[in-house]
Amino acid sequence: VQLQASGGGLVQAGESLRLSCAASGRSLSNYVAAWFRQAPGKEREFVAAISQSSSTVYGDSVKGRYTIAREHAKNTMYLQMNSLKPYDTALYFCGVRNRSVTVIHRPARSYVYWGQGTQVTVSS
Repeated sequence: VQLQASGGGLVQAGESLRLSCAASGRSLSNYVAAWFRQAPGKEREFVAAISQSSSTVYGDSVKGRYTIAREHAKNTMYLQMNSLKPYDTALYFCGVRNRSVTVIHRPARSYVYWGQGTQVTVSS
């Protein structure tokens, strides 16, 4: 599966953005799929994930502000980000686990296919 992330940009604190992760080659619905982010000098941080059964898990720092969703017809995953804060600034990546896996894991090493990052910058 190939992944293509898009939708990043520069916004002010309190505004919203929606990221997209378009998949090709295989159906995204067959994978546990997740969003991660990485700020300069920091490790890749788990943001949110969605399983094949549409169960979702969120990182503590985004819970209540971000929503992950998947649209089967477009083979695309989304991350709706509301009430953005300066510390949300990072390069955002989408990734999927091996197709045979159905459990959501937070560590980035559990994800085997990645899209390129899309930059989100939140100014104060």
